[in-house]
Amino acid sequence: MTPAARAQAAITVLDQVLSGEAAEAALIRWARNSRFAGSGDRAAVRDIVFDALRRMRSRAALGGALSGRGLILGMCRDEGTDPAQVFTGAPYAPAMLEPAEVQSQRAPSPAEAMDLPDWMQPFWRDALGETAADVAAALRDRAPVWLRANTLRASPDEALAALERDGIVARPSAKLASALEVIEGARRVAASGAYADGLVELQDLSPQLACAALPRVGSALDYCAGGGGKALALAAAGVTRIVAHDVEASRMADLPARAKRAGVRLRLAAPGRVEGKFDLVLTDVPCSGSGTWRRTPDAKWRLDRAGLDRLVALQARIMDEAAAFVAPGGHLAYMTCSVFEQENAEQIAAFRARSDFEPVSELRLTPLNASDGFYLALMRRR
Repeated sequence: MTPAARAQAAITVLDQVLSGEAAEAALIRWARNSRFAGSGDRAAVRDIVFDALRRMRSRAALGGALSGRGLILGMCRDEGTDPAQVFTGAPYAPAMLEPAEVQSQRAPSPAEAMDLPDWMQPFWRDALGETAADVAAALRDRAPVWLRANTLRASPDEALAALERDGIVARPSAKLASALEVIEGARRVAASGAYADGLVELQDLSPQLACAALPRVGSALDYCAGGGGKALALAAAGVTRIVAHDVEASRMADLPARAKRAGVRLRLAAPGRVEGKFDLVLTDVPCSGSGTWRRTPDAKWRLDRAGLDRLVALQARIMDEAAAFVAPGGHLAYMTCSVFEQENAEQIAAFRARSDFEPVSELRLTPLNASDGFYLALMRRR
C-alpha cells in the first residue's frame, strides 16, 4: 500500500470509531476485508489510527472537522506534511481537498490541546496539579514497550542477550533491574526465543514497580487476575502459594500456558469460589484506564462521568469482597491504572473509614516518573 492508501484506510477506520465502534474491532474488520494489506500495512494503519485518537481534539482543530478526513488532514498539518501529497485523488487515496478544507486550519484552544474531554479536565488537574498538562502531553505519544525479565529463568543480563540474538535491543530501567525497555524491534518480541522460553514477559514498568513494592509473603490471592501478569511477577519474586481469580474466567484462559512457560506454579479459582485466607490479597480493579490511554486512546473518548461513577462503585464493592480473604495481620493491595483521585486516594479513604485496615504505603506513577499512570495503596489488617 502507498502512504496515501494507508491514510485512506485510516480515514475509513476512524469514521467507524467516531460512529461508536471500538478501535480494535474496527481495525480487525478492516484487516479482514483487506486481504491485499500486508503485515507492514496493517501495522502502519493501526499506528495512524491510534496516533489520531491520542490527539483527536487538537488534530480535529487543525483539520477543521471531527471526521476521518479532518483527523488525517490535521495530522498532515501537525507533522508538517504537505496535504497535497496525501489527498491526491489517486486510486485508493483520499479525494483531493475541497477549497473549504484548504481554508479550515486553526490552532487548537488550550482545552483542545490537552486532548481530553472537557468534563474530565477539572478532575485531571485536581489529581495531577502542576504536572497535569505535562502528563496529558505524554499520553499524546505512543507508549514504550517494557518487558519483565523472569528471574526464575534467567538474569536480566541473560534475558537482554537472548533478546539481542533475535534482533531486539532493550535496556534495563534505572529504577528496577528486571524491567527492560525495548528500544528496537518491539514487534519481534512475541515471536522471539526469549519470550517463547519464558525469559521475559510483557509488562509495563509501572505495574512492575508496584509489584516490586509489595511484601514478600507466603501466600497471595490475585483477586482480579485478568491475564495474570501480576500473579506471575509475584511468583518470580518468591511467593510460593498463589491463587488467581477473576469474575470472568475467560480472562485467565491463557494463564496456565503462561505459567508453564515461566516455570511458575499457581492455582486458578473459579469465579466466586475463592477459599481460605491469604497473607496478601491483590486487587487490580477495573478502572477508567486513564493512565494507559496512550495504549487505548479511544477509551478516553468513550468514558463519561456516569461511567466513572459506576467504576468507583464497582471498585468499592470489589475491595469489600477481597478484604474478606485477608488473614489477620495480612496485607491488602489496591491497584489501578488510573490517575483520578476518585478511583485512588478518595476510594482508599472511603474504604478505610468502613474497614479495619491501616495504611502502609502509597505509590503514584505517571509517564513523568515511570511509564503508565498507575496507583498502589498497600494496607494492613489490624
